[in-house]
Amino acid sequence: MNYDFAKLSFTDFEALSRDLLGRELGLRFEAFPEGADDGMDGRHATAEGDVILQAKHYLRSGASKLKSKMKAERAAINTLAPQRYLLTTSAPLTPMAKTELARIIGPSLNSPGDIFGPDDLNALLRKYSDIERAHPKLWQQSTGVMRAVMEDAVRDALKPSSGTPEAIVTLLPKPHPTEPTFTDSERNVVFIIKSSPVDEDFVLWLGPKLEAQGYQVFADILTLQPGDRWRRQVNTALETRAAKVLLINRAETLKDPAVQDDIDIAIDLGERLQDPRFIIPLRLEDSQKVKGIGDALPVDFVRGWGEGLQLLVKALQRQKVPKRDAETGINPNWEVFRRRSAIPLIAEPERLTSNWLRVEEAPDHINFYLPSGATDDQTVKLALETSKFPVAEQGRGFLTFAAEAEVQDALSEFGRFKLDRQLPLDEFVSAGSEDLGLWNQPAANKVNAMLKEAWFNFCREKGLIQYLYSNATGFHASAELALIGQRFPWGRQGNRHSSMLRNVAKGHVWQFGVTALPAFWPFWHFKLKSRVLFAVDNQTQEGETIEDPKKMHRLRRSVCKGWRNKQWYGRMLAFLDLLSGDSAFIRLNMSPSQHILLDASPMLFKSPVSTILPDELGGDEEETDESTLGRPEVEEEPNE
Repeated sequence: MNYDFAKLSFTDFEALSRDLLGRELGLRFEAFPEGADDGMDGRHATAEGDVILQAKHYLRSGASKLKSKMKAERAAINTLAPQRYLLTTSAPLTPMAKTELARIIGPSLNSPGDIFGPDDLNALLRKYSDIERAHPKLWQQSTGVMRAVMEDAVRDALKPSSGTPEAIVTLLPKPHPTEPTFTDSERNVVFIIKSSPVDEDFVLWLGPKLEAQGYQVFADILTLQPGDRWRRQVNTALETRAAKVLLINRAETLKDPAVQDDIDIAIDLGERLQDPRFIIPLRLEDSQKVKGIGDALPVDFVRGWGEGLQLLVKALQRQKVPKRDAETGINPNWEVFRRRSAIPLIAEPERLTSNWLRVEEAPDHINFYLPSGATDDQTVKLALETSKFPVAEQGRGFLTFAAEAEVQDALSEFGRFKLDRQLPLDEFVSAGSEDLGLWNQPAANKVNAMLKEAWFNFCREKGLIQYLYSNATGFHASAELALIGQRFPWGRQGNRHSSMLRNVAKGHVWQFGVTALPAFWPFWHFKLKSRVLFAVDNQTQEGETIEDPKKMHRLRRSVCKGWRNKQWYGRMLAFLDLLSGDSAFIRLNMSPSQHILLDASPMLFKSPVSTILPDELGGDEEETDESTLGRPEVEEEPNE
């Protein structure tokens, strides 16, 4: 029969290629472990020179991807300079494709006949049937080959009086068509133990990302179909296919009886496989230890899913979990399941509120100053550190929006500074300045930093609480500006609404705030990111400061989990109303005479389609709904 080699892994295809071409050419090829191969998958050294064999398992990628790959490897092949270069591939090849590949590979290939496609490999398999039988993954689903192998084994093991081999073969049990048999050598699946539906969002996020790294993933939402006997299917996959088990570790998941059953099977299987790291817990929240694997070090996803993914991939790599062919794509069923649970779109436009504040006014120019007289570089640095308006050091001078008289008045104690040149602001941000040795991106970065400084100065003057997060600075409503439970009105058109900026939930005072990030594309604006700062409720308006950033992170994930979009949206608008007061704008001072003017209302966008979402409560009603104030259960401190 003809094989397409789809059942072979990358390393299996390499081994088959070495065996077939070694027999055909009368050579013995050396085998190399997985990893960087310097352009070879097999090598035979002779007195006259080297014969190099390379195997490319490109069945699903096709000839075009194979050509691109060989173009990239041409330099490595030329460096090796073998006496003879051989290529095997599972990608179907036409005579023209072989000719093109020969041209791409270059002089190391003696002739297109040294390129062996699937038809050539099948011809060699028919010629050397013993090699075919030596690679059982080829013929596991082939009744003819399996029968021949079994008949030979029966003839060798049984006496003639015991009956004909054919009769004995008919008495052997046949595998169920939906329950294929597997061997331990085929343990190549990362098996996820989860609970439905609580863990489905996380699994839909994690599964495709692991497949993109080359791992084969089993999860019931991806694999099972209507009518499947799901428990049997799950158990079979776990017991026969799992190379590693990923256990989602959070309280609600571990309460699921089906999850407990899977854990018991996995613990027993890990002992039989003598793999003490067979189960890898994934900690999504602070939860209790799992009986039987209590001392297993979990991969921490609490601090962030992206950070947890990096740690998990490193663990799978260190523990040498099998990977698929690098060219294998992501299973499309992930997206099928995601769409099945998606909210349908309706052909009605919808107005959407963004988190962007448009810059309505900005200075026309930015000024560059140089020190005059004997002022040295160190004095210039000290002057810039004490400046009360935004400045940016550049070479021996600095950039600022201040006029010359304002600079002299503010920095006179450090020396004299003269205006060297005025630069159009838009042109400076988009193209930089060749005279100053600044290209467009460094120039834009300097203006961006000055805008941030102006925002910081504005928020400090307002009396907001400043808090340094891991990657940005946030400003929050303070007890002087907003009392616990105080409601702040917002909305300039139609009905007015109100939202709280500070309140108590789960024994902690939460304080709403934002991080503002300037941006220049597609137009000048500030992006706002909502932030929540916590303090321990000690029956005072301020609360007791929390120094532990990890605890702060846990509180954000627990207290804020119940907040709906209306709460985030209302609190951001109330916060902006607090900043702007009676004005429709927020004025950021860039110097005593120059400013940036922001629209205090976020920009509105219009979507051509909308969705049908539940809208049972109005904005004010949702603000007082208990479910928006955080989950009612008492937070448990982790065992550390």
